[in-house]
Amino acid sequence: MGRKVTVATCALNQWALDFEGNLQRILKSIEIAKNRGARYRLGPELEICGYGCWDHYYESDTLLHSFQVLAALLESPVTQDIICDVGMKILLIRPKMALANEGNYRELRWFTPWSRSRHTEEYLLPRMIQDLTKQETAPFGDAVLATWDTCIGSEICEELWTPHSPHIDMGLDGVEIITNASGSHHVLRKANTRVDLVTMATSKNGGIYLLANQKGCDGDRLYYDGCAMIAMNGSVFAQGSQFSLDDVEVLTATLDLEDVRSYRAEISSRNLAASRASPYPRVKVDFALSCHEDLLAPVSEPIEWKYHSPEEEISLGPACWLWDFLRRSQQGGFLLPLSGGVDSAATACLVYSMCCQVCKSVRSGNQEVLADVRTIVNQISYTPQDPRDLCGRILTTCYMASKNSSQETCTRARELAQQIGSHHISLNIDPAVKAVTGIFSLVTGKSPLFAAHGGSSRENLALQNVQARIRMVLAYLFAQLSLWSRGIRGGLLVLGSANVDESLLGYLTKYDCSSADINPIGGISKTDLRAFVQFCIERFQLTALQSIVSAPATAELEPLADGQVSQTDEEDMGMTYAELSVYGKLRKVAKMGPYSMFCKLLGMWRHVCTPRQVADKVKWFFTKHSMNRHKMTTLTPAYHAENYSPEDNRFDLRPFLYNTSWPWQFRCIENQVLQLERAAPQSLDGVD
Repeated sequence: MGRKVTVATCALNQWALDFEGNLQRILKSIEIAKNRGARYRLGPELEICGYGCWDHYYESDTLLHSFQVLAALLESPVTQDIICDVGMKILLIRPKMALANEGNYRELRWFTPWSRSRHTEEYLLPRMIQDLTKQETAPFGDAVLATWDTCIGSEICEELWTPHSPHIDMGLDGVEIITNASGSHHVLRKANTRVDLVTMATSKNGGIYLLANQKGCDGDRLYYDGCAMIAMNGSVFAQGSQFSLDDVEVLTATLDLEDVRSYRAEISSRNLAASRASPYPRVKVDFALSCHEDLLAPVSEPIEWKYHSPEEEISLGPACWLWDFLRRSQQGGFLLPLSGGVDSAATACLVYSMCCQVCKSVRSGNQEVLADVRTIVNQISYTPQDPRDLCGRILTTCYMASKNSSQETCTRARELAQQIGSHHISLNIDPAVKAVTGIFSLVTGKSPLFAAHGGSSRENLALQNVQARIRMVLAYLFAQLSLWSRGIRGGLLVLGSANVDESLLGYLTKYDCSSADINPIGGISKTDLRAFVQFCIERFQLTALQSIVSAPATAELEPLADGQVSQTDEEDMGMTYAELSVYGKLRKVAKMGPYSMFCKLLGMWRHVCTPRQVADKVKWFFTKHSMNRHKMTTLTPAYHAENYSPEDNRFDLRPFLYNTSWPWQFRCIENQVLQLERAAPQSLDGVD
């Protein structure tokens, strides 16, 4: 009997409830795995129905159609002579034992974890499955598969992240191959954690570990970022892409089981623990992963995992997400209000990055991407080669000037549009603003004024909001009709460009240009966006970005002073973007209210702020955040990239009507400040 095994793991771009498409992608992945000599194939979590079905899990149709797809897989000759998690015969139904229920995950809403460790029972199979497999029942529970030559155990996604993962006890009980079907979404800087968990699992206990993951947009705000991998004894032997436009990606590795056995044999502490391990029920499988002819087969060599920088992650992740949205919505492209500032420029760069990836994918022979491009641009003979040419066909940028706009932002927007190749429109919104304010004046007999002209703060804010909301209306008008005006069929998706920090504070006008169809930067901080724009200057040679990234951020909604911008974002907000990023992480990730945040920042900022200054900053942030929290209920669906996102739909579930004076919490802060001032008055000059 041989000892070398070839195993396969996958990253699949499955779509919630797309049973037909999901079936074809599963079959394709199994076929690729078999062609590469694999005898075991692992797919991502919930690959038949798609991970993101959410409340569709309640529907009996979802279960019915999933079994129908399973029946189609069982009936297909593609699934013969290979062990799959959906193979020719149902060997074991292994339920999930630890459910993900934090952040974006709500698995306890739809599922119940299996809590009977090392226990199975017989599950009565639906008759459509019985007719195919000629078996009435299948084992259901916490068990492992015993083939002629090895033992295979399974854990599912979240179980890898728990303090006592199943792979620990399975490995101690002699399981040599651990598989993990995941549905893990992208977060900036998360990949290293995932890789560390897998390599550490096999480093401490020995063994082979296969991780499969979903990839792409499953129909909502999340992007599943692949990163399928195969590891053994603490080293990685196969790395899947984190971001790509390929719907099906299969990794294979040929590994020697004797390497696992010899690695474990010399770890005495592990072997002592193994001697006390409780055994798992074993489902015997009349099959071998290795074969007699494998002695001359070359084994895979360990590799070094290649990570993307955060700027590269921003460049690739949201761009792939945009591509999935565009092709699945069957629209003709995007419309982006381009203001000449960092945020809208970053969004434009993401579309350009998407075009670069599309051209690269087509050059590599991806026929599915080519077919999608031709459908989007409505030209059956078009083959994209130049990203600028493709960008000109699918991206329309629009600079909406007013009398408060500067010539500098107009020039910056135009130059960036020229460099990325977008179809660019410049227009003036003053006639529309005058018409709307004229209606108000006609009805009330009052004419509001900007603060610079003697108006109150309420008048000043209302006049700014009118401009912002008119831009939103015009954006949707041009999205619906601009292609028609050029003799091209179809409509455009409107892109928003409010960053996560502005959303957190509510520094945006409700129903302005932040209101769009989708927002690729809505989960990314201003700090990361500036770094990304700087990255684009070098990666894509977009020199127009230099003047954009060096200019102060401004909404340009108030009158100019001698032709120059008189309004800046940080002055309007009363805090810097760097401070805002800190508040966001402490509020959401560290789960701090006003008093806890104040206490934390006393230490963090002790060299630059007095306790009084820290108190004032914290109170100002929470006052503005709670005052504007209602705006989160209407946020445009945005790419999820940060764990401190204030997105109200599912991730950051909090009220949107607060007592914005926070009387009890702020009184606790005041009491603490007074105690500190009495205790050490000599050190309160701002620095130690």
